[in-house]
Amino acid sequence: MSAVAPIMRAFRAGLIAGMTLLVRPAHADQPTMPHIGIVVLPLSTSLREQSLRDGLRELGYVEGQNIVIDWRRSAGGAEERGFAAELARSKLDVIVVFSTPAAQAALAAGAVPVVFLSGDPVGAGLASSLARPGGNATGVSGVLTELAAKRLQLFHRLVPRARRIGCLVNPSDPAGVRQFDAAQQAGRDLGVQIIRLEARDEGELDAALRALSPSTMDGVLVPAEIMLRANKTKVAKAIRKARLPGAFPARDYHADGALMSYGPDLKQAPRKMAAYVDKILKGAKPGDLPIEQISKYELVIDLRIARELGLKVPEELLQAADEVIK
Repeated sequence: MSAVAPIMRAFRAGLIAGMTLLVRPAHADQPTMPHIGIVVLPLSTSLREQSLRDGLRELGYVEGQNIVIDWRRSAGGAEERGFAAELARSKLDVIVVFSTPAAQAALAAGAVPVVFLSGDPVGAGLASSLARPGGNATGVSGVLTELAAKRLQLFHRLVPRARRIGCLVNPSDPAGVRQFDAAQQAGRDLGVQIIRLEARDEGELDAALRALSPSTMDGVLVPAEIMLRANKTKVAKAIRKARLPGAFPARDYHADGALMSYGPDLKQAPRKMAAYVDKILKGAKPGDLPIEQISKYELVIDLRIARELGLKVPEELLQAADEVIK
């Protein structure tokens, strides 16, 4: 055997060992992609989901390239809460939800940080305060309680003859109940009777919608509530069929024949939520991130529905509207 052979074998062994040492640290140092979960309603996909994707992209996150996203599309109610709880029990970095009940379910089920959209996060127990949430969740507030009163005030200017106004309410949703209470108080100030129309689920909602009649009420208020939103087409069409003027919480109800809507800009919240996701992924604690309130609200009036109902819209409302559908 040549004397060179043992030397070559030793050289090759040393070279392989050295390469192994070089490869292992490089593999260990490779960053894993952040992994988040998002629960959305199918009816919100075209607007909220796209706005959230755009917000993440602007911050440098592209799904499949440098971030993994588990999407859960829900019809609302128990299914939405179930999806939120399921994601909270997974090994995720952040969960994003678009309702108070979903946020509550996620926080109760696990320790994953939560970014939410909530009408009243402090009242719902999601945070100690807007300035310092203090727990494992933060996000965006739509101040829905105050908006319910403002919506009634605008509606009363549009339909000043209305004295009995029905208001849909889901008694199992605290945010919905608070909106009803706010509308009732505003009604007292205006000399208007607010008629409670309870709907805990689709069955009760169908019964409430069948009861709509110009003989018992002069109009209908629809609060920003997740079960109602999941059935928005049914709600808007039933109010129109009953030939009652209605006030709705978001502009997307106009696709189904809403007279007027007043509510937050639906494109604004998801982008703000994307910013919270970015901060948490970079190490911030949710409890230290102040909850941001939506600052832009939209009044939309459909003159076609007004003409259909024989209503003349005051010029001052037309001037104040963000959009007038003709």
